Amino acid sequence: MAKALIRSLDYAWRLFATALSFAVFGVGGMLLWWLVLPILALRPGLPAAKQRRAQYAVHLSFYAFIGLMHRLGVMTYRIDGLEKFNRPGQLIVANHPTLVDVVFLLSRIQHASCIVKASLWRNPAMRGPILHAGYISNADSQAMLDACAERLREGGCLIVFPEGTRSVPGRAYRFQRGAAALALQANCLVTPVVLRCRPSTLTKAEPWYRIPARRFALTMQVGDAIDIDAFRAIEPRSIAVRRLTETLQDYFSERRMNDEHDGN
Repeated sequence: MAKALIRSLDYAWRLFATALSFAVFGVGGMLLWWLVLPILALRPGLPAAKQRRAQYAVHLSFYAFIGLMHRLGVMTYRIDGLEKFNRPGQLIVANHPTLVDVVFLLSRIQHASCIVKASLWRNPAMRGPILHAGYISNADSQAMLDACAERLREGGCLIVFPEGTRSVPGRAYRFQRGAAALALQANCLVTPVVLRCRPSTLTKAEPWYRIPARRFALTMQVGDAIDIDAFRAIEPRSIAVRRLTETLQDYFSERRMNDEHDGN
């Protein structure tokens, strides 16, 4: 009886803490847009320098948000290979199991861009960071690819989810070819990042309030850079893109299979 009561109280607290966390996220996003980022933009400097300041402000706010969720008991987290981040001209390729993946990544990368849905430009909690930090819209595929390649060639860091949307638990990965095409066009450093969430939560099919029976654990495993030189030698480029996409998909699929085999 006592154990059942404790579990019920724990669940109720985590549900409240989850709601509080997302409320703080929304308010924080609007404060960034209306107050923090405009003040940073007033400081002198070239547009690229202003973008980096905005990216760093987003990084700090997301770092605080992940810390808040951890301290409230909503989640735990572990990161392996953090030292492989924050390198110039780095394309970070990650799987996408949860709603907070990009927040988790940006909380550990000081200066990074990412591709965002065109609809998020109308989201009051996200519009400010998107505009000031120079995030890239997916409204036009070719324009998006060109903008991403230019950002990487200039030494920027970019986060890409090759699935294009959040993963569906139990369904095999199906990577789109954009990440591979971008890597070959920019001739950049490709760093794979495997994200895991146990138990599964905040997936595309789950609303935020459908929380798991216990707090969830996020893990981030930063892999070694993938050598793309061999793929750049393949002609035509469409074949090179297809083979690199297959290599990336196999990389993440193999690690998912290992997780399932180990029972993680």
